[in-house]
Amino acid sequence: MERVELFSCPMDVATARETVELIGRRVMARQFTQHVVINVAKIVHMQRDSLLAASIRACHIINIDGMGVVWAARMLGIDVPERVAGVDLFEDLLVMAAERGFPVFLLGATPEVVQATAEIIGKRHPRLIVAGYHHGYFWEDERAVVEKIGSSGARLLFVAITSPKKENFINRWQAQLGVDFVMGVGGTFDVVAGKVRRAPVWMQRYGLEWFYRVIQEPGRMWRRYLTTNLQFAGLLLKTILRTSRSQAR
Repeated sequence: MERVELFSCPMDVATARETVELIGRRVMARQFTQHVVINVAKIVHMQRDSLLAASIRACHIINIDGMGVVWAARMLGIDVPERVAGVDLFEDLLVMAAERGFPVFLLGATPEVVQATAEIIGKRHPRLIVAGYHHGYFWEDERAVVEKIGSSGARLLFVAITSPKKENFINRWQAQLGVDFVMGVGGTFDVVAGKVRRAPVWMQRYGLEWFYRVIQEPGRMWRRYLTTNLQFAGLLLKTILRTSRSQAR
């Protein structure tokens, strides 16, 4: 995998298959691996949130999620083979974990959603070992949750908490988690549990998943996406102009 930078944000240019294979090798070798996917919102927030930026830069594998980032990278001459969507990578890693006998732990979402997710993935992958799960509302006693994860025997940990909380939590406690792999999966548990519907494939291909989320939750999502999308477009324009000036010299 080739590591590149987009708006001072490092990321690994790789296919989903290459990513899963690399993670599998590292877990087998007991090499701790912190993974994150990058989208438009994270790149925007990294510009002013130094703690989030440090947490993301500390990750061992950084993939591109979100067609907006893919298109921006290609406009800047970066060869991006494909988007590695977090929810798809989650499913691929469950298949790998089931095949190799790696126990998994689910952390995040509401108590009802995380329980439903554990039950659904257990039925979907009968050989998968779900070592444990816990909801995402534990901030008054983080250490107790970290100890629960560490004593579960899990090799892979999936954290479904909003940014920047999940990135900072993972970076803060990585040495005490006792797992070989940890990945932030955002709203993936909500999708698996059926609380939120994923956008149709054609909308995913055209980078319209954000619009589909706005349709489902207009009161909560429209301002967030409008703001970050406009800021991202501004960053892209500045980068293109800066690149053009440097090439003209």
